[in-house]
Amino acid sequence: MALRTSSLSRSVRCRPSDPEAVSRRGHEDPPGDVGIRPRAVRAIWSDVLRLFRTGLHPAIALCVRHRGRVLLDRTVGHLTGTLPGQPEGSPLVVATPDSLFCLFSASKLLCATLAHKLLERRLLHLDDRVVRFIPDFGRHGKDAITVRHLLEHTAGIHTLPRLENPESLADRALLLDMLCDLKPVSPPGQRHGYHPVSAFFLLGEVLERVAGADVGTLLRRELLDPLGIDQLDYGVGPEDDARVGLHAFTGWPVPGMAAKIFADTVGLLVPQAIEISNSEPFRRGVLPPVNAYGTARDTARFFEMLVNGGELDGVRVLEERTVAAATRVRSGHRFDETLQYPQRYARGFMAGGRFFSLYGLPTPRAFGHLGFTTVVVWADPERELSVALLNTGKCFFAPGMLHWVRLIQNIAQRIPRTGRRRPRPTFITSGLSGPV
Repeated sequence: MALRTSSLSRSVRCRPSDPEAVSRRGHEDPPGDVGIRPRAVRAIWSDVLRLFRTGLHPAIALCVRHRGRVLLDRTVGHLTGTLPGQPEGSPLVVATPDSLFCLFSASKLLCATLAHKLLERRLLHLDDRVVRFIPDFGRHGKDAITVRHLLEHTAGIHTLPRLENPESLADRALLLDMLCDLKPVSPPGQRHGYHPVSAFFLLGEVLERVAGADVGTLLRRELLDPLGIDQLDYGVGPEDDARVGLHAFTGWPVPGMAAKIFADTVGLLVPQAIEISNSEPFRRGVLPPVNAYGTARDTARFFEMLVNGGELDGVRVLEERTVAAATRVRSGHRFDETLQYPQRYARGFMAGGRFFSLYGLPTPRAFGHLGFTTVVVWADPERELSVALLNTGKCFFAPGMLHWVRLIQNIAQRIPRTGRRRPRPTFITSGLSGPV
């Protein structure tokens, strides 16, 4: 299939139902208990419903936690039955707060946090070379790439050859061999380029070889199980398939330049990536860069642990200095060769800012990640806030995305800063996800 610039005259939308009829609510605490007015919660949810009415998302889940309380834990829409191209009469499965959504690129945050846990335990060091753990990776001059380069997106291996078989993305052995044979586009540490797949796939392999267990097992053992988080993990089992939302391309066709960047860094065209994301090999695998699944509720709890400097409900899984090192800005606004604009990075985390931020303005100490394309999860220590906004529409461009921007900005405006202060380096972070 040849890449070409597409006309933006045709917009693809799902078939949205009456939002009131397909909205579901989990446990929520009275907002007044933490000094938030009920009308602020109503305003945030109204923005979610406006976004849903655009038809860009078959299903949306939002969980907002503030100062240890749940302000919102709601869903709207269907997991299946209203997707573009599905025939009329397809089974309708209403999303609930117990539904599972793919985090896509936000999955990297789980792998990054696990890496910092192993760094804390001195099982791994930032300047360890990848070839120490994966000897075949040293081909074509890649022997100098370190764990630090993987975490900071400076490894110089952000481009991928086109995958002849789209399911290769879910074939770990085949993907590893391809990455070992990859030729770098720049020396490590010299230039920035967001790595949608390669860096965190390799990081996952390193973690497994260091600790002697797969990433999913390590994640549960080191972080999730101690915190009582059981609805967030890499991949899903057959018993949970009915709880997973199917993904659909919506909005305008992807313009040629954006489509080319996506294909060059992911190895797939956008429609192929959406198709493989709905496949069984993708759901069953453990793919650290892209296939974590969770409820919005447990995803927000994970970020609350990070807001608290590594502790949740009296259980500490990370030292506060570890969270500080993980989320500290490691670069200025250097030009990003993938995203094609200046972008800062922390070690696996991405930051807000005073004048530009994924997380509303002003959020200079917020950190989180974007996921293909409008999944966004973040924490804001100044507001004692953690948020998971998960959805199933894969939209690159459409006027209705302005409602997504408004929703995020409204959360920042409605949840005031609490005056809480930690040492400044702890939560200064930076970065954006890329196209996945």
